[in-house]
Amino acid sequence: MSTIDFLIKEGWLKTAEIIKAFRSIKRTDFMTEDMKDLADLNEALPIGYGQTISQPLTVAFMFELLQPRPGDKVLDIGSGSGWTSALLAKIVGNKGKVIAIELLPELKEFGEKNTAKYNFVEKGIAQFICADGSKGYPKEAPFDKVLCSAAIQKQVPQAWKKQLKVEGRIVTPIGSSIWLFIKKSEKGFEEKEYPGFAFVPLISKQ
Repeated sequence: MSTIDFLIKEGWLKTAEIIKAFRSIKRTDFMTEDMKDLADLNEALPIGYGQTISQPLTVAFMFELLQPRPGDKVLDIGSGSGWTSALLAKIVGNKGKVIAIELLPELKEFGEKNTAKYNFVEKGIAQFICADGSKGYPKEAPFDKVLCSAAIQKQVPQAWKKQLKVEGRIVTPIGSSIWLFIKKSEKGFEEKEYPGFAFVPLISKQ
């Protein structure tokens, strides 16, 4: 049984659009040459520079919380290998946009090159930016969704909350929990914690 079929069977992957993206965007396209044969393993794997490509189960869980939709504008923080950016680009489609932010120039290039295999960069659906993701990206705000794939330490940066539309969602690891924040009003957020995960820390300029 493939990892994707396993995730569907176990109830981690539920939404048709998300499943379709998982099936059409191949994880192997986002890995270093020496790791490609491990692409179907349900675990996080190194991509160099002390960073990893996330475990498929974790990405599935985060996407189901995030609920990306066609036409959404999504901020993808700590884009790394580009896998989550390409999955998001597939879901948001031609009317949507994914802003992928990565602090390490080498990784930004790696992710961009990987995502370009699917023409998302050329079509302008995915745009890669080398910057400190903890500041968000005011130039393209407001966003429908914000996804962060690396652990922040204590609290969600105010910049992310500010740059989110009302009814928008933020999904991010804080320590070893995944958190969902739903913006209910300009200042009000509904929040929910899902403990028991492991992530590399988000690198910021601080």
